[in-house]
Amino acid sequence: MSRADARIDLTDRTAALDTAVRAATGRLDTAMLDDARAVVSRARERGGLSAEHTVVALAGATGSGKSSVLNAVSGTDVATVGVRRPTTSHPVAVVWGDGAGPLLDWLEVRRRHEMPAGPADDEPDPPDPGRSSRRGLARLRRPRTPAGITTGLVLIDLPDHDSVVTEHRVRAERLVERADLLVWVVDPQKYADAALHEGFLRPLAGHAEVVVVVLNQADRLSAAETDAMLADLRRLVVADGLDGARVLALSARTGQGVDQLRGLLAEAAARREAATARLTADARAAARVIADATGSTPPHRAGERAAAGLVDALEDAAGVPTVVDAVARTHRRDAHLATGWPVTRWVSRLRRDPLRRLGLRRDAVGAAGSGRGKDADDRRDLLRSSLPTATPAVRATAASAVRRYVDEVTEGAPESWVLVVRGRAQDAVDRLPAELDQAVVGTRLEAARRPGWWTFAGALQWLLLAVAVVGLGWLALGAVLEYFRLPPLVVPVLTVDLTGSGGGVLELPWPTLLALGGLLLGLVLALLARAASAWGSRRRASRVRRRLREAVSGVADRLVRGPVGDEVGALARCRAAASIAAG
Repeated sequence: MSRADARIDLTDRTAALDTAVRAATGRLDTAMLDDARAVVSRARERGGLSAEHTVVALAGATGSGKSSVLNAVSGTDVATVGVRRPTTSHPVAVVWGDGAGPLLDWLEVRRRHEMPAGPADDEPDPPDPGRSSRRGLARLRRPRTPAGITTGLVLIDLPDHDSVVTEHRVRAERLVERADLLVWVVDPQKYADAALHEGFLRPLAGHAEVVVVVLNQADRLSAAETDAMLADLRRLVVADGLDGARVLALSARTGQGVDQLRGLLAEAAARREAATARLTADARAAARVIADATGSTPPHRAGERAAAGLVDALEDAAGVPTVVDAVARTHRRDAHLATGWPVTRWVSRLRRDPLRRLGLRRDAVGAAGSGRGKDADDRRDLLRSSLPTATPAVRATAASAVRRYVDEVTEGAPESWVLVVRGRAQDAVDRLPAELDQAVVGTRLEAARRPGWWTFAGALQWLLLAVAVVGLGWLALGAVLEYFRLPPLVVPVLTVDLTGSGGGVLELPWPTLLALGGLLLGLVLALLARAASAWGSRRRASRVRRRLREAVSGVADRLVRGPVGDEVGALARCRAAASIAAG
């Protein structure tokens, strides 16, 4: 991968990591997200500084010989080597090449030594007649440009990471985070120190490309001891998750291995890829931590069955079955009042309107009867039903339904994320009773709608009753006249010839025919109207149930499914972004 491609890859990873952090904010561990934010910030800050310099940090414990290694690699006595511990209290930088000032300011390194251009170590000094006796001292004091290192390198001697002075440890840790390439200097006595491996090397797992471990003071060991110790050190480094990190032996006093280390640093400076590699490794490590925290099992996306179960439970909590039953009974009652036998209609008026009893009758009659006018009907948010939606039992039913839904949706999600979802769901539970009641109140129940056939059937009923009354009155008048032995009325007769079917001639007086026909046809019409109204009530109840379910579903979407879906979506975005950043 070219430098440009690597830079683009780092930019994409950093952006993905930032997306993951934003999605996880308030849902995952704050300290973990702060670490990831710091990685994003470092990547962006480092990207705006010198890309021509590679920052190499020499880190190690007290007495490991970091300062001696710095002097050996740079070819000059830049760092003070002493017996007092800790020796290095402030970081010291040796710089090859111009333009590293802003970078060192960002690193907060104040002590700086620029290496001038000059002859390499393997070139002879210019002749100096008359001062040959001081030539050796001059070689030690004059800064040299070692073979292989020309420009683009910033070599920093860090304070001891195990210093007894807290301020020194903080400086070291900050520079370890910001360095492009880390050279850990260990000595034969402390190379297996738990503080080094657990506190510094193990957290760098995955950074093998930008880590070099140097076993200093090799001159104190025999060749066999050096080989054995290097093998053990490599084993420990691999156990720390740094398989592939370069491990070498060195003696700052004798120069053993210095050229090898100098060559590694020169190569890193020439390739100018260490900064990108370090930041990429940091981004991947932070992303892996977030990805692990989001759980290994993707959360179950609730399907139609789970959503339907939630809406079913909320329908019960909202009293939808009660409303649907009231709609059906109100329809049958209104139908009987409009189309029933006029003689018995008054019985239906004795039964209270089921919808009005629930406070849901908002037609002209209902408004007058309930004291609600047009203004109140237009402001449905001011209306309340008489349904028991706010009772503890109903609230418990709604809360249980919401919990079941949340548990199914968040199956496989991390516990911290589930707690956030439950918190938002609890807010919804507190608002559900009022919102469900408003959903029911705001649904058109068709209570005021009268089918056209009701008017026709009602008029026909009154006509048939009038016919029956005429017939009964005719018969009564005839009976009165006969009782008082007055001249009888002329009663026309309907003659029906039945001789063709083996019968005689049937004569039916018209008064009797009118009375019986009006009464019988009225009863038959009432029965037919009752059957039709029963069928119509079922249809109307079915339509109202669909509308109520849509209204309840809207409440569920707004208060439960929407917020829960946002959290599940945020988890999915976090996982996807963390996966991209982890690569």
